[in-house]
Amino acid sequence: MRQRLVVILMLLAMVGFAQAATEPDGQNNAEAIAKAKAAAEKAQLQADFEKWAAGKSADQQKWERVLEQELGGFYLPLYQKAKVRYTPPRETAWDYVKDEPGLPRVLLIGDSISRGYTTATRHKLAGKVNLHRAPANCGPTTYGLEHFDAWLGDGQWDLIHFNFGIHDVNRRYSHEKYAEALEQVVERLEKTGAKLVWASSTPLGSSDYHAQAIDQFNAIAAGIMIKHGIAIDDLNAAIKPHVEQWQNKKDKCHFGGAGYDFLGDVVSKKILAELGRGGS
Repeated sequence: MRQRLVVILMLLAMVGFAQAATEPDGQNNAEAIAKAKAAAEKAQLQADFEKWAAGKSADQQKWERVLEQELGGFYLPLYQKAKVRYTPPRETAWDYVKDEPGLPRVLLIGDSISRGYTTATRHKLAGKVNLHRAPANCGPTTYGLEHFDAWLGDGQWDLIHFNFGIHDVNRRYSHEKYAEALEQVVERLEKTGAKLVWASSTPLGSSDYHAQAIDQFNAIAAGIMIKHGIAIDDLNAAIKPHVEQWQNKKDKCHFGGAGYDFLGDVVSKKILAELGRGGS
């Protein structure tokens, strides 16, 4: 059924491209051709991805379907291209993880900062932990509350390392709204029975508001975590001395490879420490 749908989409895109090519010259014609071409490329990418996924195990196919549902229109094509447009396929934060028996299962939940340090953390924990990532760029607290069932899946987690904050600041949530939603996040995650580790949000510098608000939101979050007896991985304090060196100069939010490798080292050590397996 899914393959039939992909074929239909490809045919529709081809028809659109043909129609656009026969329209009168001009800006509208160029735009129509560009849209038809983009639609055809999207349909072809989906078809190639379906073929790639069909050769995987049943468990991995299930994971790939979850990604299709959760990654959204920006990240899903990037993930699909990483798998079918490169030889060998490129590694991503959302790669399927086949659990190694006897190792603890750990889940990372967080935004694009968390996504950035996922692979570094996974490499550092190889052979020690089965490190999974939520199938999304997890956004603000309110988005997480709507998607936890899909993100948590049906397996048992030994530890969940989580963060929400930057997207809440970007949406200019009030302190009260953030605190209320984060309380609900904690209550939902506590139901899993997993050990919880909160990661503070890393610094923002795009405006005075963002710089001040992220510190305020971190303080609110710290109070909630202390109240619930949840361990804190203070990534903000860890990375702050290196912001000038490693943070993106344009968006003053994200980091380069060295920054994410540093954060991956901090996160991996905290995870091992909380699991009683070493670290600091």
